[in-house]
Amino acid sequence: MKYVILMHSNPQPWGHPTSEFLAEHQALPPEERERRSAEFDEVLKELSQSGELVGGQALGDPRDARLFRWEGGRRKVTDGPYAETAEHFAGFFLIDVASQERAEEVTAKFSGPGETVELRPLFA
Repeated sequence: MKYVILMHSNPQPWGHPTSEFLAEHQALPPEERERRSAEFDEVLKELSQSGELVGGQALGDPRDARLFRWEGGRRKVTDGPYAETAEHFAGFFLIDVASQERAEEVTAKFSGPGETVELRPLFA
């Protein structure tokens, strides 16, 4: 079963890994930040070795995004995602796992202070 893990975040300034730029993460003791980083690296290594990690990618600054819409029968292109958005889509991981339970187990390891992580199955 394939799932996408969507990372939502809004670090100021924009950077990756996004957690390192979030006030909630920065407020953690240095040992806790290091532990979380090591755990994240270990999860990625485990998923790669098991073949469950299909791919993933961090996204650039949302200020560089362009929206393409139709308005009045014509294409309209505007800057950025949304001006007053609290969170932006920061990146994704595509996984192929045996069950929804496994997908949820993996996704739980991707969430951290100040971030929202969304798990969504691919359309079959």
